[in-house]
Amino acid sequence: MDITYEIIRSWKDTDGNVNSMQDIMNWIEERKKNLHVNIEKVDFSYNGFWYYDENTGYIRNENNSFFQLAGYQEIENDRIIGEQPLIIQNEIGYLGIICKMIDGELNFLMQAKIEPGNVNVIQLSPTIQATKSNFTRQHGGQSPDYLNYFINSSRTRILADQIQSEQASRFYKKRNRNIIILIEEDVPVLDSHRWMTLGQIKECMKMDNLVNMDTRTVISCLPFDLTDISMKEAGKLFNDEALFGSIFCEPDKDAERRIFNALNDRKMFRRDKSRLLPLRSLKGWKMTDKEIVCRTPYDFKVIYCRIEIEGREVNYWEQPLFEACGISVIGTFSCVSGGVRKYLVRVSEEMGCFDTAELGPLVQLGPTADRKSMTELEKLFMDKLEKADENRKEADVILSEEGGRFYHEQNRNVLLEIDEKELPALPADHFFVDLATLNDMIRFNNCVNIQLRNLISLITIK
Repeated sequence: MDITYEIIRSWKDTDGNVNSMQDIMNWIEERKKNLHVNIEKVDFSYNGFWYYDENTGYIRNENNSFFQLAGYQEIENDRIIGEQPLIIQNEIGYLGIICKMIDGELNFLMQAKIEPGNVNVIQLSPTIQATKSNFTRQHGGQSPDYLNYFINSSRTRILADQIQSEQASRFYKKRNRNIIILIEEDVPVLDSHRWMTLGQIKECMKMDNLVNMDTRTVISCLPFDLTDISMKEAGKLFNDEALFGSIFCEPDKDAERRIFNALNDRKMFRRDKSRLLPLRSLKGWKMTDKEIVCRTPYDFKVIYCRIEIEGREVNYWEQPLFEACGISVIGTFSCVSGGVRKYLVRVSEEMGCFDTAELGPLVQLGPTADRKSMTELEKLFMDKLEKADENRKEADVILSEEGGRFYHEQNRNVLLEIDEKELPALPADHFFVDLATLNDMIRFNNCVNIQLRNLISLITIK
């Protein structure tokens, strides 16, 4: 079996052969109706189960599990150039999807999962989405469903298995294990899970806030390695020859070398320094019983919530969450060059990045972004987006970030077509690359950031 060809066939099928799209939407609505959920913002005493540790200056819980909140500063020439709270979660969790050939078609086992920060309660999640604290039962609850399939993944066919970064604007060096396994045996399907084709998942990604960040990052790791025999047949499934060429051309090794050169230069010659420090030492932030908030406009604040969710490993708990102060814009340009579709990417730094810099999209603009501080290319993108008609947009959708740590955090994700002639000369750390090259680079841990991986996951066969 040529698994890449089966992935493409599954991608092409937006109707489904196990569950129809209507079945999927009915199932999600039924889950929403029947599961009790109550998320309430409450005051934070700083000395309860979650407390301010006077020894470290971090907020942690009594079990010293899950995560902590710390202060973070970047310093250049003895001057603070940036500071904020960050989430420290020094453990690698599972983001895993089980797939299986069912009646001749590849299906993915997806979960309708409730997270406390979800803007719309339920979102489509991977088969398993569990921190190490979850699956080692630090909360005292049950083990996550389907965990054993991933604990014993070496006995299955592994389609992807990578340690990938999380949102470095909120997390400090956080990573998760993105893994996709192909199962031949029968898999029990719980009420919380349903089989879907890749095409159905991609259709759901066109709907605001329906597919969560964890699904998107795992899907971006799918491999595309066609044999010569199946190349011709796969090509018949594409109407867009430039997109087909982008996915199945040979990776541009020269572009990869130039990208790694730019990444390594940034890591080697970056002059500013950074440090973790007590939250109360953040000069520009204040801690109240309601929130931890910046004294000037900022992209987020920290709140505290009491949470009740039926059907979780634990049904009741309290925790801090990062609340977004508006909607961010994540996006980039694409163009057809030499008959192949290419995407504009750049070297990107964020405060909590695991290794200083990763490859990211052109635009990562938070809700408080000031046009005066934008680059020429960022301004061009925002101008083009404002005027673009729908046929110039490969994707334009509002999608949520990780609901287990972030409260109502949404991004507008945009892939916007442009004529290459409209672009100014690119800076040395910007590159136009095809999807084959990006797919090749995603196989390296901590190389392509989560914003770019999420955008890649939105691409559909037209």
